[in-house]
Amino acid sequence: MALPVAFFGVFFAYPVAAIVARGLQVDGAWQFGRIADVLAQPDIRHVLWFTTWQALASTALTLLVALPGAYVFARFDFPGKQVLRAVVTVPFVLPTVVVGTAFLALVGRGGLLDELWGVRLDTTVWAILLAHVFFNYAVVVRTVGGLWAQLDPRQEEAVRMLGASRWTAWRTVTLPALGPAVAAATLMVFLFTFTSFGVVQILGGPTFSTLEVEIYRQTSEIFDLSTAAVLTLVQFAAVGAILAVHAWTVRRRESALRLVDAGQTARRPRGAGQWALLAGVLATVVVLLLLPLAVLVQRSLGAPGFGYYRALTSADGGVFLVPPIEAIGNSLEYAVVATLIAVAVGGLAAAALTRRDAGRLVRGFDALLMLPLGVSAVTVGFGFLIALDEPPLDLRATWILVPLAQALVGVPFVVRTMLPVLRAVDHRLREAAAVLGASPWRVWREVDLPMVRRALLISAGFAFAVSLGEFGATVFIARPDRPTLPVAVAKLLGRAGQLNYGQAMALSTVLMVVCAVALLVLERLRGADRTGEF
Repeated sequence: MALPVAFFGVFFAYPVAAIVARGLQVDGAWQFGRIADVLAQPDIRHVLWFTTWQALASTALTLLVALPGAYVFARFDFPGKQVLRAVVTVPFVLPTVVVGTAFLALVGRGGLLDELWGVRLDTTVWAILLAHVFFNYAVVVRTVGGLWAQLDPRQEEAVRMLGASRWTAWRTVTLPALGPAVAAATLMVFLFTFTSFGVVQILGGPTFSTLEVEIYRQTSEIFDLSTAAVLTLVQFAAVGAILAVHAWTVRRRESALRLVDAGQTARRPRGAGQWALLAGVLATVVVLLLLPLAVLVQRSLGAPGFGYYRALTSADGGVFLVPPIEAIGNSLEYAVVATLIAVAVGGLAAAALTRRDAGRLVRGFDALLMLPLGVSAVTVGFGFLIALDEPPLDLRATWILVPLAQALVGVPFVVRTMLPVLRAVDHRLREAAAVLGASPWRVWREVDLPMVRRALLISAGFAFAVSLGEFGATVFIARPDRPTLPVAVAKLLGRAGQLNYGQAMALSTVLMVVCAVALLVLERLRGADRTGEF
């Protein structure tokens, strides 16, 4: 636990505490009465209510739509499955400002629905909910589907042979086994929607505002750091309470499971019902996920002769100090470093949390690892600038600051992806290896690693994808001569003119392609990692 504790203490707790203290202190005196004053404002209470309501609705809708997809990807084998799995993950890594813009092109004024049927949803909460499902669909499919694919189907078949119906067998055998993975996916989706920023800012307009949007507005537009600090504390408290409930629920459901290689559980659909389910999931993916992506591609090709793409190769001398195309290489470099950091920190934390002799303090750290997903990225970004500006931690002028911020968001995905699998490993296997004389390192290498290798690859893919699309904190700390793709897209979207808009869509399309290729390579590597039954 030494490295994870030090990492989160220095690069998360310290910067957040610094920015909150800056907002709540006046001439060295704490102004705690400001908390009650801010919460008493009717507009702030409305923001709190809408933030909670839309997060609950978005999470429920995402689970309803994505759980059938998790089953299909886990249990069915069909042509193009690996490619489709990579495509499904692409929306999750897109910057939220791009997701909002894509849905605005679909449901806003002059959008696809407006042109075809005269229907506009940009002034309703449905646009926000659908955009959140689009963004978080992959979280449920990959988190729940990753464990579902490794559950031994013979356990459910045995219950059915004893006379249970298919529904009873699934409810009594499979669902309890999937409980930790479903809880982890639910938690991540709720946290992402609870702290939604770009999607709500673009689609919500002046009518709808979440805590994250309000923190940004108070910080960047009104320059009221005290109100922003209070809202940050409220968000922090709410997320902490949610994580505490989640940790208690997961501990009550922990159990050892029989895990098999995922290649043994997937098969061709059989019967009209399974083919109908596959068709329904594919239709959902096409309408909900691929259509917005197609809009981005269509917008990027609006200029003849790939004009928007060619414009990316030259600096405009204004916003960018370098050609926008260089953001691609910058993003890849940052994402690789951030992934290595996230896998190292998250892997060590997950291993420590699964020890049977772990104390309450270690188990409590499980919930704290998720806090970066629930704390305002705006707060973290400003905190980096304020806290990490003096020796021995004067990192503002160094390139490592960006991957460190990205890794903060990647670590929770590594932990949440690996924990259900690590907790499902029968501890008696480790004890047997130790009795036979194996050292702790050899026990991990010979027992744990073969079982969690697939989860490790999935978590690395998630960390890489999240790093590519991280925007909230990166926008404040990325150097002007080394912008990332999301930062470049946001700057182009913030400038008037069709050329800037087209370049933003072109960069977004490049980001989609890069992510799809990286995830497809990951699928190939994972598909080649078939070692038989564990």
